[in-house]
Amino acid sequence: MRKLIFALVAAGAFAPTLSNAQVKIDMTRITCGEMLAMPASDRADFAAFMSGWFAQRSGRTFIDLNKFLKNSASVKDWCASNPNESVMAGLQRAFEQK
Repeated sequence: MRKLIFALVAAGAFAPTLSNAQVKIDMTRITCGEMLAMPASDRADFAAFMSGWFAQRSGRTFIDLNKFLKNSASVKDWCASNPNESVMAGLQRAFEQK
């Protein structure tokens, strides 16, 4: 019986730490250098998020996959020559120029 009580107490002690797995990321602070250092899968997720954010901002309700791939490659190239700039600032400038 003592082992069961100990196991329940131990499980209860660890349960709150296991449920706090959410992480907040300030997307405006991610630099080009940090983006380029991401693993390819994380960089793809980041690009999809940013694309969705800008699409919503401009009122688009569709996805043009060819344009997305072209824009992602363009951002990657721009970031390679501006590693200290924030990705959001670069995208914002490009978005305002259109």
